[in-house]
Amino acid sequence: MTDFRVGFGYDSHRFAPDRPLVIGGVVIPYELGLSAHSDGDVLLHAVCDALLGAAGLRDIGTYFPDNDPTWKNVDSTKLLTKVVELITERGWRVNNLDCTLILEKPKMKPYVDAIVNRLSELLMIESERVAVKAKTNEKMGFTGAGEGIAAIAAVSLVR
Repeated sequence: MTDFRVGFGYDSHRFAPDRPLVIGGVVIPYELGLSAHSDGDVLLHAVCDALLGAAGLRDIGTYFPDNDPTWKNVDSTKLLTKVVELITERGWRVNNLDCTLILEKPKMKPYVDAIVNRLSELLMIESERVAVKAKTNEKMGFTGAGEGIAAIAAVSLVR
């Protein structure tokens, strides 16, 4: 039997002015970005936590603490690349990724293919093994009020 693991990740960030909006390693044209110590890529942060959890490792803050200036405004693709290195060193590889963005705006449909392709590249898997969906929260909660974005990710790893 193949050694198989599943991990789940979640992240959320509030909108902030004067920052680019980066989701899934792709810059999205929008008047607001996300507030965070890094570039605020909510989707990549959720994917990192899913990968770390599946491999039995600690959360993203353990490896990239928000009080460390090394990670100030860092491109989150660098965080994901490091996480992939950590799981690979332990004998794991990504089997598939399924993730959902929760936001009212901006509309993500025009950017989903680019995000899938970027995640596929970063995770070193075929794009058919990556699913990215975007949902509104029907105007409920902080995402529904347009205050920010949340992301959830589920990943499977194999040895």
